[in-house]
Parts: sequence; C-alpha cells; structure tokens
Amino acid sequence: MDTNLKTKPFLVACIVVGGLVVVGLGLSLTHSVEVNQKASADLAKMEYPVARLSGVRCANSDHRPLAVMVSSDPEARPLSGISQADMVFELPVTPSGVTRMMAVFQCVEPSEVGSVRSARLDFVPIALGLGAVYAHWGGEHTVLEELNNHIVDNIDGLRYDGTIYYRKTGIKPPHNGFSNYKLLRQAMQANHYDWRLVDQTPAYQFNDAKVTVGTQTGPTIYADQFQVSWRYDAKSNGYIRSRNGQIELDKITSQAVNVKNVLVMHTTWSPISKDYLRVKTIGSGQLEVYSNGQIISGSWEKQTDQGKLFFYDQNHKEIKLVTGNSWIEVVI
Repeated sequence: MDTNLKTKPFLVACIVVGGLVVVGLGLSLTHSVEVNQKASADLAKMEYPVARLSGVRCANSDHRPLAVMVSSDPEARPLSGISQADMVFELPVTPSGVTRMMAVFQCVEPSEVGSVRSARLDFVPIALGLGAVYAHWGGEHTVLEELNNHIVDNIDGLRYDGTIYYRKTGIKPPHNGFSNYKLLRQAMQANHYDWRLVDQTPAYQFNDAKVTVGTQTGPTIYADQFQVSWRYDAKSNGYIRSRNGQIELDKITSQAVNVKNVLVMHTTWSPISKDYLRVKTIGSGQLEVYSNGQIISGSWEKQTDQGKLFFYDQNHKEIKLVTGNSWIEVVI
C-alpha cells in the first residue's frame, strides 16, 4: 500500500490547523497592536496639559486662543466650525436686536470657520482679556482705528481677502467670507504674533462632573429671528442650542451645537446711532450659569481691558464650570 495515501490526509490536516493557528495569531497580534495603540493614545491624551479655557486635556493646550468674529444673521446659517469652539461670546450689536458672535478656538483646529464678519468695539476687551488673536473682516469706523493701531493682535479680512480669507460661491455677500485655522495660523506667523500662550490668557476653574444634578433647562433670550433657546439634554449632560425655533447645526459636522455651560451676563448699553450701540463689557453685573442641569446665580466682573472676565457665585467665589465648551450670552 502507498504510505503517501495514509499520510496525505494527516499532512492536509496539519496544514489546515497550522494555517488556523497562524491566522489566529495574526488576529491576536492585530488586536494586541490596536489595544496598545489605543492605550498609548489614551496615555498621551492624559499627559496633555489642561487647556485654560475649557479644562480639556488636548494637544493644543499651549496654543494661544484664536477669536473669530462670526455672523448671527439667518442668511449665514448654518455656521461652519461653531460647535468646535472652546468658548463663544454673543451679544447685541444694533438697537434693533441683531446679535453677533465671537468664537474662540484653542483645543480644536477647525477646517473652516465662518461666515467671518466685521469687528465690534465691545468684543475687543473680551479678546484682550483672553490673550487671543482677533480675526475679523473689517469693522465699524471706531474699532478699525483701534485695530489699525494694534490695540490687539488682529487679522483683518480687508487686508487678506483672497489669501488668508476666501469667499465661497453660492452664498450672498457679506455672508460669503470664510477662513480656517491653518490659514489664520499662517497670518499669525507672518505678522510675528506669538502663537503660544501669552501671560494674559486666563485659566478658568472646572470640575469633572459627568452626571446630572438637576433638570433645569437653559434660558430663552433675544427676540425675533435672533431668538435663542437652550434645552438641557440629560443624556449628554449638555445644552442644545436653537435659534428661532430651529436646532442650530454646525455645517462642518452636521451635528447640533451642544455645550456644557451656558452663561448669561446681564449688562447695560448706550446708543451710538440707528445702526450701532455700545454694550458694557467692562465692569460688573448679574450672572446666571447653567451647567449640570442646574442654575447658579452670581455676578460677572471684568476690571480692565486686559483683565480676566470672572464668573462668581453669590459668595463671590469663582464658579467651577463643567469641563468642556462654554457659551457666554450677553443680554441687555
């Protein structure tokens, strides 16, 4: 009898089993590599310093904040990059109730931000107090004089139209102006602006609470087309933003704007003309902070242009915000 006939099935079986072992080993090694890579990434993230404006550990925690003026007009919605900001400041800019926003980026580098709009004098002390570079497209006459005199490091779209800033087709002017973090960083370097943290960049206080402590929903503010409402979402322990009855989406991510902290600053204003007003952003006033499903009443204080904007509770202790992004609504 041919012994090969007896050994062939045995050899085939050995080859099959060996192949399975090799495949299994390969899968095991692949899984091991993936686990190790994830562990390394998690470890690296834990080793990042805490960002001063959000309390989040991120690779850009030592980067200087970049404050970009963006539109609040219905024609500009949805906005690009708005959900990726560490802080956003919104306040009225006209007697008729038109608002404008300043999105402040530190941890995340948005691939696009806009539409970018003109500067307003009331935002300058806020940008100064954050130690930020101020990005805008033109501005009212008074603020342009200040910016041209370098009251704050700034990047003006009037100077960089077509290079650092670009216009998108299919969008009506003046809402068609955009930029991104990479381009704005190039302008910072070209102007020899320090892109690392500066001394006046403040550190806010945060806690790591990840569970709800209440069911208090957010506020409804402003009016007409600019009406804003915030709804508390217990599942994410965040506040979902709507404007004029529609959930606010980020054009880049197609996701709803969802923030960890909503702060409402009460202040006063004075008229300048039918088109402009002055909002007090230096001084003090009443404050409500919505976070963790609860509301904390207190006060805001900012003593000088370059001074930190403080948020205090009723015992004049600085309020600890929930780690993550914050939206500051200024109401008059």
